[in-house]
Amino acid sequence: MKITSVDVFECKPNVMGAVVCVRINTDEGISGFGEVGLSYGKAHFAAVGIARDFAELIIGMDPENVEAIWEHIFRTTFWGMGGGTVINAGMSAIDTALWDIKGKALNKPVYQLLGGKTNPKLRSYASQLQFDWDVEHRFLTQPEQYAEATLKAMADGYTAIKVDPIGVTMDGKWAREASNPNWKMRGKLSNEMIKIAYARTAAIREAGGDNLDIIIELHSFTDTTTAIQLGKALEPLNIYYYEEPVHPLNVESMLEIHRNLNIPIATGERIYTRFGFREFLEKRAVQVIQPDLCITGGITETKKICDMANTYDAAVQLHICGGPIATAASLHVETVIPNFLIHEVHEGAIKKDMRELGKYDYMPDKTGCYSVPELPGIGQELSEKAMAEATVYTIK
Repeated sequence: MKITSVDVFECKPNVMGAVVCVRINTDEGISGFGEVGLSYGKAHFAAVGIARDFAELIIGMDPENVEAIWEHIFRTTFWGMGGGTVINAGMSAIDTALWDIKGKALNKPVYQLLGGKTNPKLRSYASQLQFDWDVEHRFLTQPEQYAEATLKAMADGYTAIKVDPIGVTMDGKWAREASNPNWKMRGKLSNEMIKIAYARTAAIREAGGDNLDIIIELHSFTDTTTAIQLGKALEPLNIYYYEEPVHPLNVESMLEIHRNLNIPIATGERIYTRFGFREFLEKRAVQVIQPDLCITGGITETKKICDMANTYDAAVQLHICGGPIATAASLHVETVIPNFLIHEVHEGAIKKDMRELGKYDYMPDKTGCYSVPELPGIGQELSEKAMAEATVYTIK
């Protein structure tokens, strides 16, 4: 089997940004899909560009030699060994598509090729409740709104949620874009901000009850001092884990926060390959790793990262903030690994336009649990509608 062409799809923008996917085509008529994990933030032109660049390298190669192609891109592109967001996202999309092809060629779901099921059911959580949990994306300010969003998520079966309690200012703006000088997240939090964060989180706890697991997300808006300050205030509310409390690549700061709080620390969506995770694990700075399969190197590399984490007793919650391809591929890794903790369902992923990007509309069941797709490959493709509406670049 040989790779004959690669299609790069720049799908139309949605609430989470433009989703960029690749389809690798072969001379035997089998195609595989992967996703470039830069659908949020501000990098989708880079996503398209790196997919086109790397696609040129693999034309004529055997797609079933997944490891060899990963090494080829890693070691021969000069930038591959340097890594970083864009480089590794391009590698991730190609790697995922190759696994999809391999599974289809062997008529097996990818998880069977990775070792089979360890986790038949994958407990999931409702992510980013500061944006509500509904058909519309909006910024929540009042504690009662956070309580209402919690009840909506629980009505869908979720027994865990994630929220950024200081991500939205009281005048309804996203903190990263806010110009409010009183909403200062680094240096020292004001008493008012701590009270607001506590009130929002306490409203979630009251609405959800003692058995609801609450994950706190900080998007690295805080520094070491403010993350510890906020964490100590929220500790009495029994937090499940504390995500990206400080700069995502600063191991020592993450370790200092861990030593000062009685809450597990989580990070990983902006850490790339096993080389990036190594020091965090060796120093035991994090207890939950969150590699993004569409950024950190694809299925090949993510499985290695998860296995490495298992030797340090670190649990895994794959970061998923992309389209249907990202979700399906992640489920295949999660169902296999013994240190799986919980699966992320981003509030953007429940929106109609995002769900329509996939050929199949996979969602958690009434108990808030996912099952891995049983179709050959990763079990997901872009829908005909999504491909027809996308800007497409074909490399032959």
